[in-house]
Amino acid sequence: MKTIVIATKNAGKVKEFAHAFEKLGIEVKSLLDFPQIPDIPEDGDTFIDNAKQKAETAGKALNVAVLADDSGLAVDALAGAPGVYSARYAGEGANDERNNSKLIAELQKIGAAVDESPLADGSRLLSEAQFCCALALYDPSNEQFIVAEGKVAGVITDRPHGNGGFGYDPYFYVPQLACSMAELTKEEKGKISHRGEALKQLIPIVEELLQKR
Repeated sequence: MKTIVIATKNAGKVKEFAHAFEKLGIEVKSLLDFPQIPDIPEDGDTFIDNAKQKAETAGKALNVAVLADDSGLAVDALAGAPGVYSARYAGEGANDERNNSKLIAELQKIGAAVDESPLADGSRLLSEAQFCCALALYDPSNEQFIVAEGKVAGVITDRPHGNGGFGYDPYFYVPQLACSMAELTKEEKGKISHRGEALKQLIPIVEELLQKR
């Protein structure tokens, strides 16, 4: 397991995983390195279902260990939406800008608001929310999975903050840090993010497996 393939074509996610596995001496590749692998359906009912489906499909095709992540945003005022549809909330092929625009429009349409004072720049707090992440590492040599899940709580704001991160990060305000996810460094984000929380569970298991080999 000197190399792990991440079952994604999202460059932002690849960077986060590469940073996490660097200390173990594991090289990270992604589906961007294997264009022969077609897009893998994400039609599961849960994040963990989708993560396992992607990891197993890519792992069997490439015959290497594959780590898949399925993550998304669950907004309280929208009854948990966009959930497993987070990446395609505004339709198939939607980019971050379109997904974020739909999110804010949907919240404003229902008059969502958190009963707290606006932020210093006048931004309004629209709804409490959680970023959720499920990780599934599939090893084709034994057809076994290692799974982990993580969450982080925050609040959706009506305007973006910061230029870092990706996805819904600029609109996801973390009260205890008084900034959005997009205003954190990679190290800061890794310590508190949903993906970071899931990796904290997964990394020690992978490290233990490496020591046994």
